[in-house]
Amino acid sequence: MAELLAVLMVVAVVTALMAGYPVALTLSGVSLAFAVFGHAIGAMNFAILGALPQRIFGVMTNEVLLAIPLFIFMGVMLERSRVAEELLETMGRLFGTLRGGLGISVIIVGTLLAAAKGVVGATTVTMGLIVLPTMLRFGYDPRLAAGTVAATATLAQIFPPATVLVLLGDQLGNAYQAAQLSQGIFAPRSVNVSDLFAGALIPGFALVALYLIYLIAVAIFFPKAAPSMPPDPGAPRGFALARKLTQVLVAPVLLIFAVLGSILGGIATPTEAASIGAVGAILLAARKSGLGGLMRPVVEKTTQIVSMIFLILIGATLFSLVFRALGGDAMVNAALSNLPGGVNGAVLAVMVAMFLLGFVMDAFEIIFVVVPIVAPALLAMPGVDPVWLGIMMAVNLQTSYMHPPLGPTLFYLRGVAPPEITTRHIYVGIIPFVLIQLYALVLLWFVPGLATLLPHALYGK
Repeated sequence: MAELLAVLMVVAVVTALMAGYPVALTLSGVSLAFAVFGHAIGAMNFAILGALPQRIFGVMTNEVLLAIPLFIFMGVMLERSRVAEELLETMGRLFGTLRGGLGISVIIVGTLLAAAKGVVGATTVTMGLIVLPTMLRFGYDPRLAAGTVAATATLAQIFPPATVLVLLGDQLGNAYQAAQLSQGIFAPRSVNVSDLFAGALIPGFALVALYLIYLIAVAIFFPKAAPSMPPDPGAPRGFALARKLTQVLVAPVLLIFAVLGSILGGIATPTEAASIGAVGAILLAARKSGLGGLMRPVVEKTTQIVSMIFLILIGATLFSLVFRALGGDAMVNAALSNLPGGVNGAVLAVMVAMFLLGFVMDAFEIIFVVVPIVAPALLAMPGVDPVWLGIMMAVNLQTSYMHPPLGPTLFYLRGVAPPEITTRHIYVGIIPFVLIQLYALVLLWFVPGLATLLPHALYGK
């Protein structure tokens, strides 16, 4: 009976989310209702919820999670300091006279913004407002323009210092230790955010390369869809253009290297590096346009995003507590262990489930709700590398952020797109990039070294 309640609780949460109820309140409310009902019929002891305050305190004092508000502050500050506009303008002049050159510029700048911001929503809005009107003005197919911007913006899900990687690293670290303890290993090895940052770099750049190959192919075979920009007689050329490019590139690139280099080099923890990034973003904004009137909206936006993330995390903590009390974790463990195909069948089932959940749940919700349930069971199986599993999940979640009909990136873009861009343009334009994402997942499946090579080289694990 208890396991049946655990299944019904998951169904109730998904149903409420599809009905449009707020995520954090849905997780908390449904979990509390099932806890009361489970106690009433003797399926669980309500006293187990006494552990909730201690768990919430543990979440709020988790040093790793302190990186979240700092990275988000860095991203919002860079968004408001108008770094993207200068980068796009200069890159556009550099590549724009080539067929498809403006699209290439968008992908390169989007990659830099993804590495600097780490927040999909901010990257999508920034690029949608700046890039889409420009691409349409120079004759780009609306579907190609919308798809390029949406796909490039979601790189903020996979490129360090993505907030998704920070949260996923924290959850996987806990799951990996739990899996080893269940096997009688009382000196468990660890996996952390730094490992996932290192593991994400090669797959991230591979995705960028695949996007560029697709865009170049479109420019070659369908030249009308990605035309070249007419030369601008007043635009800087030669040495003047190189000087301008250096001026706009140096500061953001140095900031990215300072943050990621300090983490990957073992000089700083992700939280310490996030503080470096936040201070660097403040200095960059002050150098460009001053901080007058800027700090308050940046702090307000950061507070809004961070509050949303942590409220979902608290709701997910209650959900996880009740789900385990009803025996749901043991049920999931048994189900994954008995699937046909063994370890491969279990991992594939989880990947498919996460992909489908992406239609109705946000990436943060999937990380907080699904990963703590399935990851300990998967990581207890032979041959499942925690870094490889984490990067597979991250790329999968990135795909869920962009695939129709409910990918959040598509809604962000719809909100800022010019009238010429219809919802159909966005949905059709993103399909080739979703197929590229799925190809990347298949590639990671068969070549796990893409995710594990760099962490093994840097940290020996």
